[in-house]
Amino acid sequence: MKVKDNRVSQKIRARDGKGKFIGDDPDTPDINEAYVSEEIHNKLKTKADDATENLIKKSEEATASQLPEPKGYRILIALPDVSSKTQGGIYKPDDMLHSEEIATVVGFVLKMGEECYDDKKKFSSGAWCKEGDWVVFRAFTGTRLKIHGKEFRIINDDNVEAVVKDPRGIERV
Repeated sequence: MKVKDNRVSQKIRARDGKGKFIGDDPDTPDINEAYVSEEIHNKLKTKADDATENLIKKSEEATASQLPEPKGYRILIALPDVSSKTQGGIYKPDDMLHSEEIATVVGFVLKMGEECYDDKKKFSSGAWCKEGDWVVFRAFTGTRLKIHGKEFRIINDDNVEAVVKDPRGIERV
């Protein structure tokens, strides 16, 4: 199998005794070409794919380890990804995506502080949500955080307005 390094691709050029360039012949080897067996190529490709997969896994683990631990009556919320296209297939501009991301009203409960819903006067019927629920809250509520490009919010336990089973299609009006 012929493998080519595309970073630099120059033919070896030298003049022969008559002043004509040597290397203008298409059969002259490129200094950046090498021939490897199909088996070696596949092994190298597999190793590269494994390295990429490990890098992604480590990145995800690093993100998970960097998530803050909510304290007291706070709740850590992960915000859903905003669709980059309209229902008609038109791409949304970046500023529209940004405004939709900040004004979202739905999120996924990742972690809850140890004092969430402990106030029996305020929450006489018990907790309004639990870890793993999709919840609705007011737009622009809470402290916004961005970790590795993903946005999170830390909100108070009494900012939860509703629990929903399927967050798709819920948007701020």
